[in-house]
Amino acid sequence: MNQTIETSTNPAPRKAILQTLTGRVVSDKMNKTVTVLVERRVTHALYGKVMTRTRKYHAHDENNEYKEGDLVEIEACRKLAKTKAYRVTRLIEKAKIA
Repeated sequence: MNQTIETSTNPAPRKAILQTLTGRVVSDKMNKTVTVLVERRVTHALYGKVMTRTRKYHAHDENNEYKEGDLVEIEACRKLAKTKAYRVTRLIEKAKIA
């Protein structure tokens, strides 16, 4: 019963795959925080109807640069406040001025 255990002297560092979501900024009234509305489409288990489910996330915006109506990408991070565990990573589309 010979068992060999392979060990690497210099293992490659593993980068955690962070959860990223895309949504629209619906509020920028808080300091360094934006509220992002994320929509997802799910199929009803029994009836097969496609429904839209929405959820709001508070995301960290260090420079207060994102405004209401902007389409942004957010990623999960450590808890930054009681309700804030995401940070804005990039701007996808600027809000259309009406």
